[in-house]
Amino acid sequence: MRRVPTVDRPPLQREAIIAAARALIVADGLEALSLRKLAAELGVTAPALYAHVRDKQDLLRALAEGEFEALVDRFAEVDDPDPIARIKGHGRAYVQHARENPELFRVMFLFPPELSPASVPAEVELPGATKAFEAAAGAVADAIAAGLIDADDPLLVALTLWSGTHGVANVLQLGFGLPTELEDAMIDEVTDRLLAGYRP
Repeated sequence: MRRVPTVDRPPLQREAIIAAARALIVADGLEALSLRKLAAELGVTAPALYAHVRDKQDLLRALAEGEFEALVDRFAEVDDPDPIARIKGHGRAYVQHARENPELFRVMFLFPPELSPASVPAEVELPGATKAFEAAAGAVADAIAAGLIDADDPLLVALTLWSGTHGVANVLQLGFGLPTELEDAMIDEVTDRLLAGYRP
């Protein structure tokens, strides 16, 4: 009886599954991700994945956590002592992150930040999302404390600025083919206009 040769394959690991899912989403979009397709990419059966991920939601959560960690790292690089400059730098970093991987940006916001205790259902609560929001909101609180923003509610200001920045990021996903300089100017324009309304 002829023996079928075995294929040397490294043991399946959670990190490899997450990396393969990330590559699949970047290449084909969020809708293309299924555990069956992912298993085929990895050369295993779909049930083999369940030893490492509970379900598709667990996989998306892990992907989003990685993307939020990368965003927090970008925010950390914006270390200007001037909180207004930090707010603007965070806005640019946020939009740049969205531009580089638009499909992964969509994955991130399946998991919103927790703004107050129990404000987000447990199944979509994600520490990385909360950490990213708190990093950006910290610059807003510093600007209020320094008298550079005239407002009583740092959370409201942070949400307002995030809404503007997130809006720019989403508009740029529509694929207008705008010059990079114009795209860069959009985020500064939105942030500057919003900040102007908060000037003392």
